[in-house]
Amino acid sequence: MLVIGPIYMDHEWMELQQFRYVVAVAEEGNFTRAAARCFVVQSALSHQVKRLEEELGVTLFNRTSRRVELTPAGTAFVAAARSTLNAAERAAVDAAAAAGHITGRLSVGVIPTVTAIEVSASLKAFREAHPQIHIMLQVGGSDELEAAIIQGDLDVGLLGLPENRQPRGVAWRHLGYDPLVAVVSQEHRLADSHEVQLCDLAQETFADFPSGTPAREESDQAFAAANIHREVAFESMATDLTVDLIRHNLAVALLPAGYVPRHPALISIAIADGPSRSEYVAWSSFNPSPATHAFLEIIAQNGR
Repeated sequence: MLVIGPIYMDHEWMELQQFRYVVAVAEEGNFTRAAARCFVVQSALSHQVKRLEEELGVTLFNRTSRRVELTPAGTAFVAAARSTLNAAERAAVDAAAAAGHITGRLSVGVIPTVTAIEVSASLKAFREAHPQIHIMLQVGGSDELEAAIIQGDLDVGLLGLPENRQPRGVAWRHLGYDPLVAVVSQEHRLADSHEVQLCDLAQETFADFPSGTPAREESDQAFAAANIHREVAFESMATDLTVDLIRHNLAVALLPAGYVPRHPALISIAIADGPSRSEYVAWSSFNPSPATHAFLEIIAQNGR
């Protein structure tokens, strides 16, 4: 195992900017793109990287005319550099928060079918209260977002899970329930129904989320409990595509009642023995940032 201990340059600690340059080159795989990303001329960035290598006594990058790759020493250094940069950024953010100014970044992950809160309205309120915070958004499945929070890649996640499952490995707050309804085309044989049972849908062709995702579990568990087999012919995380398949009468789907778009070509039908979905806001229980706390306050104020 390669261990890089404390490093000095001219009797001073290395500059954080050099760390940023090395990380940028590693992530971009190219000195020119790294320089553009860091808003510096390439010659200056290359000089600083070379100077750092001389001080360390190791080569961080293998360079050819076409490729730039990390050496084993470079891989070890980049991991340590990222940790140092993250710690430095968090220190600055915490200091600003102590002075009453929340700064930094906030990464928010959402499932495609959030209904418990108005995401855009919450982001607007947060942005108006904290205009200096850079917001990064990610759309994905609940299991993907949950894992990203645990790994420290995401600050806050808006999750949707089956009724019998709570978030795991994260801090969370329950936001509410939303029953799933059968969504069909206006041309469908059940379009005039006010309510159906799962057995009425047994012979239908379904569009649903990918197998194994929490969003899919909600429907799968309900049909399994009713001892009903169904055919899922279309799998996708893109709910707009699923809705379009329904509109063209290619499939039916079970979707949260509060999510179904209001469209004359779509009919929502209550399911007497259908499942419900629980929604949660989740975040890391390990030292959440001031921006995370501020966003959670906005969520509490804007819940439906």
